[in-house]
Amino acid sequence: MKKGVSFLVAVAFMALASFLTSAFDPSPLQDICVGINDPKNAVFVNGKFCKDPNLTVADDFFYQGLKNPGDTQNLVGSNVSFATIEQFPGLNTLGISMVRIDYAPYGVNTPHIHPRAAEILTVLEGTLLAGFVTSNPEHRFFSKVLNKGDVFAFPVGLLHIQYNIGHTNAVAIAALSSQFPGVITIANTIFGSNPPINPDILAKSFQLDKKVVQYLQARFQ
Repeated sequence: MKKGVSFLVAVAFMALASFLTSAFDPSPLQDICVGINDPKNAVFVNGKFCKDPNLTVADDFFYQGLKNPGDTQNLVGSNVSFATIEQFPGLNTLGISMVRIDYAPYGVNTPHIHPRAAEILTVLEGTLLAGFVTSNPEHRFFSKVLNKGDVFAFPVGLLHIQYNIGHTNAVAIAALSSQFPGVITIANTIFGSNPPINPDILAKSFQLDKKVVQYLQARFQ
């Protein structure tokens, strides 16, 4: 009798564990997803529709978009080349992606957040200062100077940066824990929103003169 009861208890716990494992909401791969009753106007959530496996070929899992340097002739002196689900369909459902970052001398990958992914970055050439800031209220800044071959990790959802502190070009490659990690570039998001955020709000938030805020908004619009 005891063995029978123990067996039933074990089965019950396994069933509960299975339910809890499968019942959670998966992390969304888009910023917004409004419920809709008409499937004609709906979109597929968390990935793409799958190609027929019988029609799948090796090239579906092959991508050459990261082999060439990106153009760093811009105001921030950096360029990010993406290999996410948008560029590389073979990543669908795999939960991974990559980026290549090229930096001109003293170029910066400006403060940004990946809302859906942690990141691990490896320096291929040059010397970078890399770091991230923790959430409220501590705002601790963890940073390291990275040389060729060094690796640094950025936790999911935390603001982070890379800055080329060398006199030559730098290159890094990063892996991310989502097929579509998303990116929120802080300056562009705050000062380049559409429509613009009320400058009075930003002036008070950043403790700046309203004219300074309006100048920054004009730069990023």
